[in-house]
Amino acid sequence: MPNAAVLEQKQKQVAELSEKLNGSVVGVVVDYKGTTVADDTALRKELRENGVDYFVVKNTILGRAIDGTDLADMSFALEGTTAIALSSEDYTAAARIICKFAEAHENFKVKTGFLDGKVVDVDTINALGNLPSKEVLLATVCNVFQAPIAAFARAVQAIVDKNGESAE
Repeated sequence: MPNAAVLEQKQKQVAELSEKLNGSVVGVVVDYKGTTVADDTALRKELRENGVDYFVVKNTILGRAIDGTDLADMSFALEGTTAIALSSEDYTAAARIICKFAEAHENFKVKTGFLDGKVVDVDTINALGNLPSKEVLLATVCNVFQAPIAAFARAVQAIVDKNGESAE
């Protein structure tokens, strides 16, 4: 039986992790075994720059944090080394960066993940990882809206130019 201080510390870790999981729109659980310190440092830097929280977690702590929630179905992945990437705003950043890293490093594997509080499989995480960034998607939408307006403006300008030529 662990002493009261250790038990209290572990309960605090579970509570903090539960809060992080609840505040995240997407999470990716990975097996990082065999990743070098240099590669891990580069991965953490890129994730941090994109607003993604990435950390190693004990399987028992994560298991207790998801117990009794909609994420309890992730318990099958709680074996071996486990790290988790969480994003509270961007739906694609964590999956995009983790999947790109996993493609380049054969020891690094995506185990599972969640999207809006629901457990998803590795194929869904990979599909999410293939989506462009939020900024690229917004730029694409803006271009789609802007194209008809620009075409209309060119047509109006052509009419003005044509009328101006015939008046002279």
